Amino acid sequence: MQVKNSRERYGVVSISLHWLVAVAVIGLFALGYWMVDLDYYHDWYKQAPDIHRAVGLLLFAVMVFRLVWRWMNKSPVPMPNHLKAEVIAAHVAHGLLYLLIYVAMISGYLISTADGSSISVFGWFDVPSATGRIKGMEDTAGDIHYWVTWSIIVLAGIHALGALKHHFLDKDDTLRRMLGTMGRKR
Repeated sequence: MQVKNSRERYGVVSISLHWLVAVAVIGLFALGYWMVDLDYYHDWYKQAPDIHRAVGLLLFAVMVFRLVWRWMNKSPVPMPNHLKAEVIAAHVAHGLLYLLIYVAMISGYLISTADGSSISVFGWFDVPSATGRIKGMEDTAGDIHYWVTWSIIVLAGIHALGALKHHFLDKDDTLRRMLGTMGRKR
């Protein structure tokens, strides 16, 4: 498999970044959904948010690299059977997913640093607060984070359904391209 994208298929870097981000986003959402109901005496009360914040910051670094990689590597051309509306919808969905993921990460960072404290990334390094103490920022950023993360999950679900539609109904290589298993020659 090639490293870079070609006109026909995605390269191993794009495929790996896609699935790494997908797993991280779903995992962070699940962890966040679970941890908000933990009480003070639960064993994971402190550890779950620490993991959530650390993985979120690492995801930010991956997303910056992914954006640079995407600018340096053009995506494969749409499949010949894709309707123009499907191509436009896919571009809009991808753009929205990128935007929403960045908003989720930034709002999460603002929640965690609203009191001026830094975030430890698994004890490897700390990311300081860029804002210092700002009264009310935690609540505002928390509301944004909540609604944006739900929007990401809904949009990612629609994205996945679209890929499954192309695979099972259209029987084209759209999903195979992102799995790295494209079998048919084009």
